[in-house]
Order: sequence, then structure tokens, then C-alpha cells
Amino acid sequence: MLARLSVIAAENYFVDAHAVLDGMVERERLGPTGFGGGTAIPHCKTSGIDMPVAVFARLSKPVPYDAVDDEPVDLVCALVSPAQDGASHLRALAEVSRLFRDEKFCAQLRGAADSSAMYAVLTFSEERDAA
Repeated sequence: MLARLSVIAAENYFVDAHAVLDGMVERERLGPTGFGGGTAIPHCKTSGIDMPVAVFARLSKPVPYDAVDDEPVDLVCALVSPAQDGASHLRALAEVSRLFRDEKFCAQLRGAADSSAMYAVLTFSEERDAA
């Protein structure tokens, strides 16, 4: 799963997929990023970008992830931040974790019919928070 997310990040944000994968694997060694409630926020820092970016995935079959609640994970938001970033990386992690704590938000993502519907849920949340 982390390898596929790294490739998607590379294809969309022009980062090095190997560096992203290595960074996320290294971060997982420090402690799993399974957030609970079927969610995970793998993350890392890498060169080649100037702001945090994310790749969201809803897995068709939940996978074991060593999450804090020992539940398998089906919603994943991989966060990739600039190598020298501190504050915006932490803000992005806080925002994703806030969204993943919202059971209604997670239920909407799980119930979305397709990627367009998931995108609408994700962007509506962003627009709502900006207002």
C-alpha cells in the first residue's frame, strides 16, 4: 500500500517515489501511523516540493496496520511535506487527524460511490473549513 501511494504521489506531485516510500517506511519504524477507526496517516518529508501534499485512498479491503485500536485500515491519507518543513507539516497532520476523528466525514468517504464523490467530500470539507 505504501509503495502504491508513493507512486501516486510521484505521478501527481513530481517527487521521487523511492524517497517518499523510504521516508514513510522509516516513519512507520518509529511507530505505526494507524490513527484508529480504520484510518491511517503515513507521512514523510522529502525534497522537490515547496508545500505539503497528500494522496488519499479508500481501500477496497481493509488491511492490518498495527493501528492504535488494532483495527484494520481502509482510509489512508499519505502526507508528503518539504524536507525542511516543520510548521506546515504539523498543521497538515493536525488537519487530517481532525478530519479522520470525524465519524460522519469518514462514513461519507466510505459511502461515496466513486472517486469523484470522494473528491467532493474531501473538497467540501476544505471549503467548509475555509468559511
